[in-house]
Amino acid sequence: MDLMEYQAKELFAKHNVPVTVGTVITKAEDAAAAAEANGGRVVVKAQVKIGGRGKAGGVKLAADPQEAVAKAEEILGMDIKGHTVHRVLIAPAADIAEEYYFSFLVDRANRNYLCISSIEGGVEIEVTAVENPDAVAKISIDPQTGVDDAKAAEIVTATRFPAEVADQAKDLIKKLWDVFIKEDATLVEVNPLVKLADGSLEALDGKVSLDGNAEFRHEDHAAFELTEDEDPLELEAKEKDLNYVKLDGSVGIIGNGAGLVMSTLDVVAYAGEKHGGVKPANFLDIGGGASAEVMANGLHIILGDQQVKSVFVNVFGGITACDAVANGIVGALNTLGDEANKPLVVRLDGNNVEEGRRILNEANHPLVTLVDTMDGAADKAAELAHAGA
Repeated sequence: MDLMEYQAKELFAKHNVPVTVGTVITKAEDAAAAAEANGGRVVVKAQVKIGGRGKAGGVKLAADPQEAVAKAEEILGMDIKGHTVHRVLIAPAADIAEEYYFSFLVDRANRNYLCISSIEGGVEIEVTAVENPDAVAKISIDPQTGVDDAKAAEIVTATRFPAEVADQAKDLIKKLWDVFIKEDATLVEVNPLVKLADGSLEALDGKVSLDGNAEFRHEDHAAFELTEDEDPLELEAKEKDLNYVKLDGSVGIIGNGAGLVMSTLDVVAYAGEKHGGVKPANFLDIGGGASAEVMANGLHIILGDQQVKSVFVNVFGGITACDAVANGIVGALNTLGDEANKPLVVRLDGNNVEEGRRILNEANHPLVTLVDTMDGAADKAAELAHAGA
């Protein structure tokens, strides 16, 4: 789960990282009181789970509470890279002397943790890494030992933090490590980490990604979930424990296994080039179970997408055999009744494939077209979607 800036700052404050959380509002008229509470001269910052807010006009300086209201009105409701701004953070305007970059993340390739830091913060670290790679330090961290005093000192030296903030930086690094480990994060990023005019360090921004597999250890993390930013279909699918991602096409996709579904997206996109450029409408992996209930849930979600004109069910029978999948499809169509009103192209292969095909042929449902090959089924689904457009 990715957190918004104000949520990341709340976690920082919990672990005594020097930070000013500010005040979050959802109505522009509340900006005046929030600005008053934060010193009058404030920064109004869009709260969305995407970078580049400043370039998009989602971060504005307000000289006084009245101007804060005007800036909040401009930002609330904005679309920033497909993310609608539902809330803004009103934070005190900081007197910045220097800007740095700092992060902890999971280094999956090396089965390790990694610290990436730079004394050139405030810009995209990817740009800095390309244009001035010597300015970016990468320090590997052994999960068994973590970040102790010695490792913190090593990070400070490698980053080349100025001597006057070195001791502060060591302490702050250990506190950010506490956030990373104790909150089961996969990413903790501060950009910028600033040196203020008075010489103190502060996390001026924050980005945190939490490991969903560790939710059972953190009941308080549930409070960070914000549903208004989620697509309604994705939210409903989540409630039904389905791995679903909505896309922009017109061919609904159901498959068992993430790899097979990804391949299905590719073949549908390729086939769609011959049929008016139709594209996949979603990613939906039903996993190893293809019962009537699971299939009905999947079809219910996909058919609820008004853009979908046809559905491609692509299943390779393994632990769950093709006859069980076929029975699941028949049962799902019976369960859905009139809700099932768009053509289904079904391709079965693998364990008990002949029995699965026999079940579907005998059911002889008017919406179902059985195709033997993946390419052929993708072509048929694309053709039907184009015809129904």
